[in-house]
Amino acid sequence: MADEKTEKKEKKARPEGAGAKKDRRGEGKGKAEAAPRAVSNTEAVAPRFAAKYTKDAVPALVKQFGYTNPMQVPRLEKIVINMGLGAAVTNPKIIDSAVEELRAITGQKPVVTRSRKAIASFKLRAGLPIGAMVTLRKARMWEFLDRFVSLALPRMRDFRGVSRKAFDGKGNYTLGLKEQIIFPEIDYDRIDVIKGLNVSFVTTAKTDEEGRALLQQMGMPFRAA
Repeated sequence: MADEKTEKKEKKARPEGAGAKKDRRGEGKGKAEAAPRAVSNTEAVAPRFAAKYTKDAVPALVKQFGYTNPMQVPRLEKIVINMGLGAAVTNPKIIDSAVEELRAITGQKPVVTRSRKAIASFKLRAGLPIGAMVTLRKARMWEFLDRFVSLALPRMRDFRGVSRKAFDGKGNYTLGLKEQIIFPEIDYDRIDVIKGLNVSFVTTAKTDEEGRALLQQMGMPFRAA
C-alpha cells in the first residue's frame, strides 16, 4: 500500500506528458544541429580583362621587352577616377549629383574631396567639399577598364584615339574627359550639369614606354602620332 501511495504522489507532482515534451524538445534540438548547411556551387567568374592581361598582355610584353622574371612584367595596380567641382563653392548640391554619377559609373561609393586651404580670391574655405573620387582595384578595376575601352571611349564625338603623351614619366597615365555622359550608365535626361573628370591608370611600369605598351595591350586606343 505504501508503494502505491508513493507512486500516486509522484504522478501528481509531475504532470502527465512532461517527460515526453522534454524528450521531444531534445530531439528537435539535436535535429537542428545535425541539419547540413547549404553550400553554393556557383564559382566566381574572373573579369574578362583580367584574363586578357594574363593570356595576351603578359606574353606580348615579355617578347617586346625581354623580361626574364615574371615580376618584371608591368601590371595595372589601380584606377583613380576624380571629379573636381569648382562650382561646388556656390552650389553645394552639385556634390550630391557627382557622387551619384560616380557611383553609377564605377559601382563603388565615392569619397568626397575637400579643400586643404583657404583661397580668398576663389571664395574658398578650408575643408569645403570641392569634388569626389573613387579608387578601383582588382575585379572592379578590370571591369571598369573593360567598359571604359569597349563602350565609353567610342561614344566620344569625333573620337580618333587618346593622346600618347599624358604620362608622368613613371609609367602612369591620366586621361581628361570633358563630359561624363560618354558613360552608358549616365542617364542624359537626369543630369543637371555637364561635368568633366580625370581617369588615372597607375601601373608598376618604370618607364612611360612600358606603361604605354601595357595599356595598348589592354586595348587603350592611342592615336598614331
